[in-house]
Formats: sequence, structure tokens, C-alpha cells
Amino acid sequence: MNTINTDKPVLVTGATGYVAGRLIERLLKEGITVHAAVRNPDNKEKTKYLDALAEQLSGKINYFKADLLTEGSYDDAMNGCELVFHTASPFILNVKDPQKDLVDPAKKGTRNVLESANRTESVKRVVVTSSCAAIYGDSIDTLDMPNQELTEETWNTTSSLEHQPYSYSKTEAEKEAWKIAKEQDRWTLVTINPSFVLGPGINPHGTSESYAIVKQMGKGDFKMGAPDMSIGCVDVRDLAEAHYQAGIRPEAKGRYIISGENASFQKLAIYVKNKFPAYPISKGKIPKWLIWLIAPTVGMTRKMVSKNVGYPWKANNSKGVQELGMKYRPLEETITEFFAQLVEAGEIKKR
Repeated sequence: MNTINTDKPVLVTGATGYVAGRLIERLLKEGITVHAAVRNPDNKEKTKYLDALAEQLSGKINYFKADLLTEGSYDDAMNGCELVFHTASPFILNVKDPQKDLVDPAKKGTRNVLESANRTESVKRVVVTSSCAAIYGDSIDTLDMPNQELTEETWNTTSSLEHQPYSYSKTEAEKEAWKIAKEQDRWTLVTINPSFVLGPGINPHGTSESYAIVKQMGKGDFKMGAPDMSIGCVDVRDLAEAHYQAGIRPEAKGRYIISGENASFQKLAIYVKNKFPAYPISKGKIPKWLIWLIAPTVGMTRKMVSKNVGYPWKANNSKGVQELGMKYRPLEETITEFFAQLVEAGEIKKR
């Protein structure tokens, strides 16, 4: 088992991203020097939230220019690091070209980072941010799983470029990571498989799909009710802790489902409406037939509706609890603090 020396710098790819922001905050609190890999280190508008953290906390940040699709571009950033966190991957649901916009950056980017790890003698541990999307494709898939719940043993076999391409990209990227890891024996790989990530980020103007869905809620997309769609949710701050523990605990191994609560969009809507009654949010459910009917007009396929709406979603998070010491915030706290942050930042209009 490799013990990580946290006096050495730690690399975080996709450093200006939603998950990376809270992870870097966690590392800086420990006094760690972070090598932050970003596309453009000179864009101070993008790095200002990280810079603000570095001013307040005991660690420090050094920026490095790197791109997922440029071979060897992570070599400099990785130099001297024993621990690498690969968080960079696109999270967009509506894309024109799934291969180019999702699969290539996810899969080739993962290969790029791990080939750099193969070339960098100091690296002992790589933690890759995967997703529960690499475990299942549609909620209906869980009906065929043992105890009808997701576990780390299961892989997504139902997604493709044509159906659930985001989930397909995460599956392909994680499989590539395990393939490369098994071909060498110097560094160990751990993957973190979160469910739907929510909660306040370090940047209140973030662009990930998580922000988009909560903003939709605030502007009235749920005023007729929420789709009867079950999901797992995890607070971004808890997810950062999971990454940190997976990086520094020598015994951490394999995949970890990181999910705090089995929930639904209706449950999220109820929590927000209770705390923010002035917003146009219904506590009710939209019937499946109506969602199926309007699906193409709101960027969903009817196949996605038929395989996800009305089915349960359940994940077994016990491995992360036992091996990483995970404790989870209540979902009500996560979603209401996130909503409040977006209101305060002007991303959701005050009422």
C-alpha cells in the first residue's frame, strides 16, 4: 500500500470545475500545494474564486496550462506529485455531436492524464472522478440488479452514443482508466462514482448541469409539478471529502459510490418550496404520460422518459461509509443552501 506524502504537491485537473473547487479548498485547508491544471492560467476571471481560497487558507496554488485532448499536456503539472485527482470531464446533457463533445474529451482526456502518470515516476495514487452513470444507464436497469440497487460491482451496459450519451461517455472513460491502471503496478487507481451533485460551489456562477437544473426550478419550470423521477443526490462538499479520503488513505481501492440520499426531483422541489415559498414551484408530480408527450420540446427523448420516469432509484453507499469514513449532510440542507446561493448571486431572481 502506497502512503502519500502530502508535503509533495497534488495535481487537480479541471481545476476551475464545480467538484474541483471544493476539492482544492479541502486540500488548501490541509496546507497542501495544489498544482491546478486549467486550459488558460491567464484567465483571472476563471481562477479568481480559487485565488480567493488560496489567500485565506494555508496551502498554495500553482497554475499549469493543460488540455484534455493535447497529448502530454499534463506532464509539467504532474511533475513531483505523488497524488493526482482527475476531475476534468464535460457534464452537458444536450449536445450536437456526442462523440466529439462528450466521449472524446472524457475517454481521450482520461488516457492522456493516466499516460502522464505512467511517465511520472513520483506518482503513487490517481483518483478519477467517474459517476454513477458508469454503473447504470436508466432507472429501469436497477430492477435487474441484486436487491434492485446499484453497487460498485455493476457496470452500465445500456447507454450508447444514441441513448444517454453522457452516461456512455462516463462508462467509456472509467473503463479506459481501469484498463491503463491494470497494465502497470507503480500507482494505484481509485474511482469516485457520485450520484447527482448538488450544493453551493466556490463559484456561485457555475455552468455545470447541476446549476442549470436548480435555476430552472427557480424560474418556474417546476410550477406545474416535478417529474416522478428518482435520483441519488450528494453534496459537492461531501464529494470533495470523498476524493480527499480516497487520495490519502493507503487502503482505499476500487470504485466508490458516493451518494448521500435516494431522492427524487419532487423531493427537491418540496424542500425548496418549504424554505422559499414565494417561488413558482409546485410540490406535486407531473404524470408520466404528459412528460412523455412534451419530452421532445424540453430536450428529452421519449425513450429516456419511458425508462426513467416512475422507476425507483437506489444505491448502496456502504463501501464509502466503511472504507472512506463518509458522513453525509441532509439533502434538505444541501438543496436549500444551493438555492439560496444562486438567489444571492442573482442567478435566480429574488421574489
